[in-house]
Amino acid sequence: MQVSVEKTSELSRKMTIKIPEDAVQVKVEERLKTIARDVKIDGFRAGKVPQKVVKKMYGGRAREEVTGDMIQTNYFKALQDNDLRPAGYPQIEPVQSDEGFEFVATFEVYPELTLDSVDNIEVSKAVTTVDAADIDAMILKLREQRKEWSASESDSADGDQVTIKFSGVCDGENFTDGTVEDFLVEIGSKRMIPGFEEQLIGLSVGATKTLEVTFPEEYTNKELSGKPATFEVEVLKVESASLPEVDVEFIKAYGMESGDEAEFRADIEKNMQRELAVALKNRLKNSVMDALYANVEVALPTTMVDQEVEALMKPYIENAKKQNLDINDVKPAAANFEEQAKRRVGLGLILAEVIQKNEIKAESSAVKEVIDGLAESYEKPEEVVSWYYGDEKRLAEVEQMVLEDAAVDWVLTKATVAEETLSFSSVMEPSA
Repeated sequence: MQVSVEKTSELSRKMTIKIPEDAVQVKVEERLKTIARDVKIDGFRAGKVPQKVVKKMYGGRAREEVTGDMIQTNYFKALQDNDLRPAGYPQIEPVQSDEGFEFVATFEVYPELTLDSVDNIEVSKAVTTVDAADIDAMILKLREQRKEWSASESDSADGDQVTIKFSGVCDGENFTDGTVEDFLVEIGSKRMIPGFEEQLIGLSVGATKTLEVTFPEEYTNKELSGKPATFEVEVLKVESASLPEVDVEFIKAYGMESGDEAEFRADIEKNMQRELAVALKNRLKNSVMDALYANVEVALPTTMVDQEVEALMKPYIENAKKQNLDINDVKPAAANFEEQAKRRVGLGLILAEVIQKNEIKAESSAVKEVIDGLAESYEKPEEVVSWYYGDEKRLAEVEQMVLEDAAVDWVLTKATVAEETLSFSSVMEPSA
């Protein structure tokens, strides 16, 4: 076997492999003998067909099978001999040759990168506490989950729930299939398109109003996205909310059988502390990832980026299939995911380098600690633990988490870490 490797770009390689004809013929003859043992041809007993007859009838097939096997074995041997690490699958093209069998493999290799710049990166670390006001705010959310609605004779206000019927028109056409009846809207919930809920404030039962709105550019219905529309609305009912008191009955509804408010607040604080610890850890991890991606130079294999784009698009395609929609109508453009895919691939390569250089392992004790933490908030944590250990794929995902966390810890020992004091709500609800 003769091998030549040409570097066509920073990561692209063109490898030509030549195999002498006599080596090919030896394998073809062996394959023909194997075929001859089982082939059935009229006029000959099984296994007694002359070799020249077998060769005439099955020579082409035998050579095709042999060269296919040779591509596999010789490609991987050539990679090993030349210390090449391909990123993704190669493109294989046989080449016409009178001297034997020849083929060309075109592929990309994993990039070489250095972690020297890690010493110069800066990372922001949020510092947060849970105080009494945060607990009060959480209890208010729990009360709002159990709020009750009652009919109101006042004009609608922010926080009220109104029952309406409406029809919508865009570009002169009705897009609501006539009139929508008995539709509930909670003013201030921001579940409707921007501007819709606000225009329902100050209306009484029986009132009618024309609402002028514009659909967001990213609206799911592409025929309406970014376009102005009018809604003819009639108010059928106005309801105001009343929140339950934090009494024994309310506390018991959340699983605290004692009904004691101090114990209830302590349990809420414990849960908030646990959720805060996870949020702070994820926030710090994201800060490390941002710093790594911005400071560590790494060439990205196109093959890996394309594969990541496909993976990101897959849920949209599967969702379209479930809804029996034309994939071409809902399939997002690959370009929409390119930056995200590049970031994922780049960080994956950087983290892999950190893990390899530092010989980081997913210790079983660390894996168990993570699984126990994930199971802690469930009613039957032992079932959750069994669920993770009962499936190799799920366990592998946790092991990868452990490896990434260890890599992040290593980066933090090298980086400059600046603490930033934030409120509980800004950490738990960053979008707000």
